[in-house]
Amino acid sequence: MSGNVLVAYASKMGATQEIAEAIGTELRARGHTVDVDAADQVRSVEPYDAVVLGSAIYMRRWRPEAVHFLRRNADQLRSRQVWLFHSGPVGPDKDEVQDMPAAVQRLADDIGAAPAVTFAGRLEPETAKGFLARHLATGNLAGDFRDWDQIRSWAAEISAAISPTPDVPGDGYLD
Repeated sequence: MSGNVLVAYASKMGATQEIAEAIGTELRARGHTVDVDAADQVRSVEPYDAVVLGSAIYMRRWRPEAVHFLRRNADQLRSRQVWLFHSGPVGPDKDEVQDMPAAVQRLADDIGAAPAVTFAGRLEPETAKGFLARHLATGNLAGDFRDWDQIRSWAAEISAAISPTPDVPGDGYLD
């Protein structure tokens, strides 16, 4: 069984978008039909069996378009499998798990989603936006700290949850 999956994201500097695209690629490789779109471009979650939503997290806040996506689609998300992630920690704190902001936690509880998984982020002078980000991108916080194996592994877990009966030769399903 495969599912129709939406991977939506809210990204400021492109790192979260790239994580969403990697998740989409992994899910497609495992037989799912996947759309990867910016959260503010998604008009409806109706066509999807499952939804993955990711947001950049800055100063313990999600991007407004991700929060708006959860609010706008809460009714439909309650009847779907939903996974959340956020990305952002860089430098020495890259492995620090980030709590979901309170408003996002309430929305996640309301729709029945598990807490967001934290992925390390990227902060580079070429993509940094804003004075503070550009300044920080020149110090020990600069670099790409994303763990692509961790991201692909999480996507594989999502795939397994969407497809509870693996199509493995000899398991009785393909015989």
